[in-house]
Amino acid sequence: MAAQVLSGHEAAEAVYEEIRARLRGLSFTPSLRVIRLGEDPASVAYVRLKDKRAKALGYRSQVEVYPEDLPEEALLERIAALNADEEVDGILVQLPLPPHIRTQRVLEAIHPLKDVDGFHPLNVGRLWSGGKGLFPCTPLGVVRLLKHYGVDLRGKEVVVVGRSNIVGKPLAGLLLREDATVTLAHSKTQDLPEVTRRAQVLVVAVGRPHLVRKAWVREGAIVVDVGVNRVEGRLLGDVHPEVAEVASALTPVPGGVGPMTVAMLMRNTLEAALLRRHGVSG
Repeated sequence: MAAQVLSGHEAAEAVYEEIRARLRGLSFTPSLRVIRLGEDPASVAYVRLKDKRAKALGYRSQVEVYPEDLPEEALLERIAALNADEEVDGILVQLPLPPHIRTQRVLEAIHPLKDVDGFHPLNVGRLWSGGKGLFPCTPLGVVRLLKHYGVDLRGKEVVVVGRSNIVGKPLAGLLLREDATVTLAHSKTQDLPEVTRRAQVLVVAVGRPHLVRKAWVREGAIVVDVGVNRVEGRLLGDVHPEVAEVASALTPVPGGVGPMTVAMLMRNTLEAALLRRHGVSG
C-alpha cells in the first residue's frame, strides 16, 4: 500500500483563499502584533514566517523584539498596553519564553479576544464547553487538514499520542466537537502500541523522533505526524517513514502540519478582529 500524502501546503493554500475572499468584504484591515524575546534561531525563523505570511495577506503585522533578559513585569506591561490598543486585533507571544518568565502568567495576561494562540484559560474553557472562541492553531490545523482531504471524523476511533496543552489536550477537545471517539494517550499509557493499533486516525505529537513504527499502526489508518525534531541537521517527525507501508494516508515532515499551524494563526487573527469588533466570526 502506498500511503496518500496529506500536504499541508495544499490545505493551507485553501485556507488562504478563504481568508482573501473574506477580507474583500471588510471595511478594516486585521492587525497582528508578535512579541519575541531573545534570538533563539528557531523562534526567529518561526516569527519571520508568521510575519511574512500576515503581510502577504495584507494584514498590518508588526514584530516587537526584546532582549532575552527583559523583566517579566516589563513584558506584562507591554501586553497590557497592546490589550488596550484598539488598533491591535491579535497578540502573540512567541514561545518558549526564557526561564525567568512564567509562561502561564504571560498567556493569561493576553486579552481572550486578542489571544490568537488560543491558550488563555477562557478560550480553553470555551473549547471544552462547546462555545465560540479562539483555539490553538496546531490542533485547528490538524482538523482542517483532515477535512480538506475529505476525512469524516464522525464516529471514527481517533488516538492522539501526546497530552500537551499546546497540541494533545486541545486537539482532543476539537475532535470531540467533530463527534470522533477520542483516546488521549501519553508516555504513561500501558502497552501504547496496542492502543495506537486501534486507531482509524492516529495523531502523534510527542517530540520523539520516529517513535511510531509500522507495527504500531492499523492497516489503512490515517496518520498525522505533528512532531518536528531536529536531528543532525535534519527535520524528523515522530512517525517512522516505514509507516507509509501500512497507512492509507500520512502527513509529511516537513510540509504537513507545520504549514497548517501558520494558516490557522492567520485565520485566528481574522476571527479575533471580527469577534472583537462585531461579536461574530465566520
